[in-house]
Amino acid sequence: MKLINAEDSVVGRIASFAAKEALKGEEVVIINCEKAIISGNKKDLKQEVLNKRNKVGTLQVGPKVSLSVEKYFKRIIRGMLPDHRTGRGREAFKRILCYKGIPEKYKSEKALEIFKESKIKYMTLSELTK
Repeated sequence: MKLINAEDSVVGRIASFAAKEALKGEEVVIINCEKAIISGNKKDLKQEVLNKRNKVGTLQVGPKVSLSVEKYFKRIIRGMLPDHRTGRGREAFKRILCYKGIPEKYKSEKALEIFKESKIKYMTLSELTK
């Protein structure tokens, strides 16, 4: 099992690492999802999320995007897996768990802290999904 601390780490880099490990057969647990960062201009990032959310119920039929931090993070990982509806992708997707904060179960274990970044323009996932 790989335990990853997402605090101050870029979401896309963690997601690609988690997807690769899950495809290899490893269980991947990601903690502190709300503290992960997305690089870019805050205004543009918020507008992108709003555009995805507002598609639903209009003439354009789009997916309903959840604004729960854990679900949003897991959806990013899902995009990096091969066909998540069948076969390898589905099995790998089941092996990935995302948590907001640190659950009691994982407090005593040592987490990997990888891909630390300090970007000038960034936004945390908790700010983005408010």
